[in-house]
Amino acid sequence: MPRRARNRSSTGVYHVIVRGVNRQEIFRDNEDRRKYLFILKNVKLIDPYKLLGYCLMSNHVHLLMQEGENNIGRVMKRIGVAYVQWYNRKHGRVGHLFQDRYKSEEVEDDTYLLTVLRYIHQNPVKAKIVNSINDYKWSSFKNYLGEKSYPLDLVDTELIFDLLDIRDEVSIERFNAYMSEPNTDKCLDDEEQKDLPDKEVEMIIEAMLNIVPATSIKNMDQKKRNEALRKIKSMDGITIRQISRITGIGRYIINKA
Repeated sequence: MPRRARNRSSTGVYHVIVRGVNRQEIFRDNEDRRKYLFILKNVKLIDPYKLLGYCLMSNHVHLLMQEGENNIGRVMKRIGVAYVQWYNRKHGRVGHLFQDRYKSEEVEDDTYLLTVLRYIHQNPVKAKIVNSINDYKWSSFKNYLGEKSYPLDLVDTELIFDLLDIRDEVSIERFNAYMSEPNTDKCLDDEEQKDLPDKEVEMIIEAMLNIVPATSIKNMDQKKRNEALRKIKSMDGITIRQISRITGIGRYIINKA
């Protein structure tokens, strides 16, 4: 059966999500994350587009993009092929890394544009990886605060700055407050999210952490255990209650990790 054509955005702006196959991790370390960002920058030079925002999680990526002359599908293919080739070569693996095609939604108005950008920046907070969006290194939030990050000039902040008339420290603080504001925003990945069966979650945890059984997390030292739990909590469709059932670790400890 042929794939259904994607809807086109009248503004050229899309919220894009790329997931690891079987929800497994696509970044094993910070070198992987840096490489993905440099690929985003390199593809902009070859096939121009605007990157309005991003957030790299352990097993998925959020991108807020405005297409240029070529459609976003061509851009995403360039990014995906370049990263998978590098990742597989580095980690000595073969085969697919990403789950099917990327998911996308059209962003048709200014209000939803700001909602999506806030949703993307708050992803690590809602996953309980950090307490504040300012604490997370692998998102575009600090670019909007004027802090330098590498690669330089990766994020195109002008559209958002013009929209909100951000010109001075006062308006930047206003932007910061809006991005940090508690909310019940629902965007693309919430629409189809379903809880996974315990057995499938157990297999994903064991593959992601390279451990058998999943209950062996209990025997790790505290620092290593908390790192493992944070990585698990960042995965979509997995609940604290499930993690507790599968690992045998209390929910209080999991929440606190």
